[in-house]
Amino acid sequence: MPAGKRAERTMGLDLAELLLHSDRLTPEQFQKLRKQRESSGDPTDSCLVKLGLLSEQDLLDFLSAQFKLPPADLRALEADRAVLDLVPHEICSRFNVIPIRRQGRTLQLAMADPTNIYAVEDIKFLTGLEIQPVVAVESKIREAIGAYYDNSSEALENLMKDFEEEDVEVLDSHAETDAGVSVDEASDAPVVKLVNSMIAEAVHRRASDIHVEPFEKQLRVRFRIDGTLYTVMGPPIRMKNAIASRVKIMASLDIAEKRTPQDGNIKIRLHDKTVDLRVSTLPTVFGEKVVMRVLDQSNLSVDLSKLGFEEVARRNFERAIRSPWGMVLVTGPTGSGKTTTLYSALSTVNTPDTNILTAEDPVEYNLEGINQVGINEAAGLTFASALRSFLRQDPNIIMVGEIRDLETAGIAVKAALTGHLVLSTLHTNDAPSTINRLIDMGVEPFLVSSSVRLILAQRLIRRTCARCAEEIQPHPEALVELGVTEEWASKVSFKKGKGCDACNGSGYSGRQGLFEVMPITPSVSRLILDRRSADEIRDRAVEEGMLTLRHDGIRKIEKGITTIEEVLRETSAV
Repeated sequence: MPAGKRAERTMGLDLAELLLHSDRLTPEQFQKLRKQRESSGDPTDSCLVKLGLLSEQDLLDFLSAQFKLPPADLRALEADRAVLDLVPHEICSRFNVIPIRRQGRTLQLAMADPTNIYAVEDIKFLTGLEIQPVVAVESKIREAIGAYYDNSSEALENLMKDFEEEDVEVLDSHAETDAGVSVDEASDAPVVKLVNSMIAEAVHRRASDIHVEPFEKQLRVRFRIDGTLYTVMGPPIRMKNAIASRVKIMASLDIAEKRTPQDGNIKIRLHDKTVDLRVSTLPTVFGEKVVMRVLDQSNLSVDLSKLGFEEVARRNFERAIRSPWGMVLVTGPTGSGKTTTLYSALSTVNTPDTNILTAEDPVEYNLEGINQVGINEAAGLTFASALRSFLRQDPNIIMVGEIRDLETAGIAVKAALTGHLVLSTLHTNDAPSTINRLIDMGVEPFLVSSSVRLILAQRLIRRTCARCAEEIQPHPEALVELGVTEEWASKVSFKKGKGCDACNGSGYSGRQGLFEVMPITPSVSRLILDRRSADEIRDRAVEEGMLTLRHDGIRKIEKGITTIEEVLRETSAV
């Protein structure tokens, strides 16, 4: 008897009935699930998640316990073409299985129905290997099959079946399209649909970046969500040039030029909102890597009270940005939220009687009522030259995207001492070390102490998912590393997300700022004049009430906002 016929007759697993008999579903939920499955035609696991009856992770845990088999994490699957080629695409689709890895004479096989002994026997006969089943949910196996087997339109349908159909309208695209076949491929309906779906899904998931990465045997698409990269799909490798060309057309770039990096912008209309994407292409060994920074104005929070400041820190920061003159510096590594903090500060002080000018590289969001200038070094418009021009524009408040050199620092200090409020950023690890950074640049200590009013250092940490948070008992070693006492720990209710559909199984949803706010008080100013070390300045600031980044993180743990792991990852003990 053909393998396909045997499989159809012997597939005895009915996931819905299994859940009902295990008391994981009530009879009412079972009936609701059946109706959803019949009307949509979707797999049972997809219906369970859509109806909110069971999360994907809970379902995987249930199947693992039911069949006493380890779960397969297909999200972390890195396709090995040699392993995939052991089992043809047709067989994988027929039995809904996918090979994961080979160890000697054993092939690990992810299966939606581990009870299907005919699937195991047929693949054992086909490969000549012993089969070790691991369990996975049906929809994720289908997605992996679509991602790692090049099967034209069928693969694309599998890739996009969980994505919502979105009407993505590209605004103001004037690409250079003199590139023959590439244009035809890039304008092909499946490619257009795939790129549109990719962008729409990224906006829907609140992703900050989209990465399209070509490798020797696979093409990978990842989203950066809450600071962490997640693999979301793997289109057929043959589509790498068409996808890159389609993005270039949307960004008005030259699709014939594939040897040098290019930068551009895409403006799209999605539903009732406009979203900007900043595009960067980079030639790699196996093709062009494309990264799109998603700039969704609706996700920009410019309310200082919602950024996560402790009350005293927020009052000190607001007092500084409402000063008529002086310099306020925001420091931290790339991606720590400095721009959002500066935009929030500008929005707080933006009134009809105030002239605000900004120099940014690039301008990420448009702020109403504020004059924003994009830096263009190729045309001679640098931070220093923009700052000089600003001083002739009768400004009240100046924002400089970054102080990179002595020239910019000197002009900013001069502006701060002549009746202007200057906001800017530096790349330093904490607030006290910013003082030494300015002095190392060549700014005299007496100018630093007299011009700088406040320094704010910050990081971004992930927030515990409110939907799946549960109380945990932290490991004693983690408490020691955090630097807290057992007495303190006994009074705190520690929480951690176990992972659910709302947080993509990560246990985290959204991000929260950690802030170290250091006002330049008279005593701190004297230490600067005496060229004291950053450690001495920090100690004095802490004595006067400053919360370090680590201490602010401990406050966030106390409130159940985040986890010990997040705070340890982003801060250092002082």
